[in-house]
Amino acid sequence: MSKFVVIGCGHAAGQAVASLRQDGFAGQIDVIGEEPHVPYQRPPLSKQYLSGEQTIDRVYLRAAAFYDERKITLHLGVRATRIDPTAHTVAVSTGEMLHYDKLLIATGSRARRLSITGSELAGVHYLRTIADVDAIRAEFGTGKRIMIAGGGYIGLEVASVAVTAGLAVTVLEMEERILKRVTTPAMSAFYHGLHTGRGVVIRTSTKVSGFAGTNGHVEAVLTESGERIPADLVIVGVGIIANTEIAAEARIACDNGILVDDHCRTSDPDIYAAGDCTNHPNALLGRRLRLESVPNAMEQARVAATNMNGGDATYASIPWFWSDQYELKLQMVGFSSDGDVAVMRGDPAAYQFATFYLKNGVIVAVDAVNSPREFMACRQMVDKRSKPDPAKLADPKVALKELI
Repeated sequence: MSKFVVIGCGHAAGQAVASLRQDGFAGQIDVIGEEPHVPYQRPPLSKQYLSGEQTIDRVYLRAAAFYDERKITLHLGVRATRIDPTAHTVAVSTGEMLHYDKLLIATGSRARRLSITGSELAGVHYLRTIADVDAIRAEFGTGKRIMIAGGGYIGLEVASVAVTAGLAVTVLEMEERILKRVTTPAMSAFYHGLHTGRGVVIRTSTKVSGFAGTNGHVEAVLTESGERIPADLVIVGVGIIANTEIAAEARIACDNGILVDDHCRTSDPDIYAAGDCTNHPNALLGRRLRLESVPNAMEQARVAATNMNGGDATYASIPWFWSDQYELKLQMVGFSSDGDVAVMRGDPAAYQFATFYLKNGVIVAVDAVNSPREFMACRQMVDKRSKPDPAKLADPKVALKELI
């Protein structure tokens, strides 16, 4: 009987094992996860779980009983320490050695940490795991001063939850605008105005140089310009790092992620990889990508599971993402940086609009705010490389489905 091992316990791992059983794989499945939790969703951590709207059971992808019923063995709270591709084994921190016929690496990513003065102080938090959020929530309190280092999606999502909960929120961003790495100046300006309108203080071109405190707890954030900004707690959101170390140590090819082909297969034919830790070819965009994206993790996991089980599936998809801030849902498909012309549809002042990005007249990306119904059509337009009349595209009276 075949034995499959999965390293990781996030979206990709949870979807892969479910797909394997759904596809009829009857062999042994072992899942290795560093955290003490069954596979869970990360997006709610900075939103509904942080705010208390969702309990931990709602964060789990599936209940623990799902894995028991399908005879999927979860090794939780332990770490995979070494892959031996020749022996087809994975060493576990408990001393156990698991044999595999096929292996899936779904190690995801971790928060990028700052190595600056005061980094070790209590009250300086990162947000990547359930334990991280539990620790942050324990320090939440009305009137407390929270400093958020980093004006990306995680930082802004936390800011929206914190200011709504009554905390005094300041976002410190080293670039000249928030969201610079992921969106256009116009969208950055829209979200800057949204947050400042709700009471968040945003300071751009401000680089954090250290933290200060007494009795082991943070009391202030230090900036490169010499300022000392009082803080009761700090959340650092300055990006993530792909967890590729165990693959690299096994001499599996890596370059800004674990290199996989369109079958999610690594440089070793018996080892697959899926999710944030991978760097994959995208035939639709004509380049390789490493994505920090739930849809990417889930779709890669399905493809990897099919191929581990003897199938022949390929992965090619236009990336899409989302972010919840306050009552607004931002949905994005494609990369706005690929476009050379922007067409606005709707009214940003009414918090319901979409911006289409075109290159040579073809829609290559869309950012949609509070337009979930239209977003489905937007995705089709990008997938089909629609080339609509810009005037009609900008006219809300013209149905998008007519322009696909």
